[in-house]
Amino acid sequence: MVKLALFPTAIGDCCIAWRGDKVVAASLPEETPAATTARIVKRTGAERAKPPPAIDRAIQSIAALFDGEKVDLSFVACDLGEVDAFTAKVYAITRAIPVGETLTYGDVALQIGNKLFAQRVGQVLGRNPIPIIVPCHRVVGANGKLTGFSAPGGVETKFKMLEIEGAQFGGAATLFGDLPLAVKPQK
Repeated sequence: MVKLALFPTAIGDCCIAWRGDKVVAASLPEETPAATTARIVKRTGAERAKPPPAIDRAIQSIAALFDGEKVDLSFVACDLGEVDAFTAKVYAITRAIPVGETLTYGDVALQIGNKLFAQRVGQVLGRNPIPIIVPCHRVVGANGKLTGFSAPGGVETKFKMLEIEGAQFGGAATLFGDLPLAVKPQK
């Protein structure tokens, strides 16, 4: 049986679903807490429950991340269900992106073996069942453009999450390094 819990964060109420000690789904805040919960129930059939210690640790860590702490969520055990090898690679590469850093869809595709898979990478991340833990918000378009984000709030939520994490584009600080991502000049 899949269980779920709604929990507060600095960006609103998030939801997490689990089976045993493994996360099977997560959701960023919708317009209302009820809508956030409904998204997970629709996908998983989950029922509300008190989180076991491993899931409670994940919840506390997600909340800390949204409070601006550099929290590594790689310790969270996930069950992504039946996914093909390409999808598994995309999720593994995405999970390895450190807090405050980004890769482009092309970068992820290149790590898989061919930069031409960039669009396919975007499609896989658009179906990501565990946003935040599989941090698809850290994957951006070419030249750091904030494109495509299927979670509630779209690109605005993606920007907010990257801003909280202190994401930088292009490595070393530049003349515009202190500007928010939305106003940085695009290359």
